[in-house]
Amino acid sequence: MSLLDLLFPKHCVGCRKIGGYLCDTCFSYISFIETGVCVVCQRAAIGGLTHPACKTKYTIDGVFSSVIYKGVVKKLIYNFKYAPFLTDLRSLLVELFYEGIIQKEEFLKNLENESIFIPVPLHASKLRKRGYNQASLLALGLCEKLQETQVIDCLMRSKNTQTQISLTQAKRLDNVKDAFSLKKEHFLTTRNYNHVFLVDDVLTSGATLREAAKVLKRAGVKKVWGITLAHGQ
Repeated sequence: MSLLDLLFPKHCVGCRKIGGYLCDTCFSYISFIETGVCVVCQRAAIGGLTHPACKTKYTIDGVFSSVIYKGVVKKLIYNFKYAPFLTDLRSLLVELFYEGIIQKEEFLKNLENESIFIPVPLHASKLRKRGYNQASLLALGLCEKLQETQVIDCLMRSKNTQTQISLTQAKRLDNVKDAFSLKKEHFLTTRNYNHVFLVDDVLTSGATLREAAKVLKRAGVKKVWGITLAHGQ
């Protein structure tokens, strides 16, 4: 145990037991996601792929998530995003993300193509306040685990949106409408990306990922998928 751990011991986010951010008991309450959902109609979808009837030219192709957004997972992500000095939760959350996502057959099949990860960006004001983008940290960590792809931060959030979780479905769509754009330096290069995985921490209605995917597809990206650590309502 390091001196830092002695002075500032880690507590389980779920039950406050000393030793680490997640004890064995609280880990046992985490549920990995086995089924998929079409993020356009919110109905069950094989492998998390968008239903053919729900797709248009600029629709996201599918979304894959690792764990259910409830209980201790909510607390872990809240602390990762909002509590000070807890960005070292990154290793734990990346491990959960990785263990869940590699069980997705469609994800692995599409990862075989030359792919890149693009983190869903924060608005500049939120980034300044928080000091880091949690989606970027997850994307970089997952990239390190997979050892097969790269992270390119090519999107910007041009609209300072509200948190999606507290909004109705209709308001979520309106909240993120026209929220994203390409960074100028990526105007010409993005069209060369054939397979892109948008990375975020939590999937709720899928409105954020759908809006970001629309920007990328309009720029010429062939296939856009979403991958998130957690999925909840």
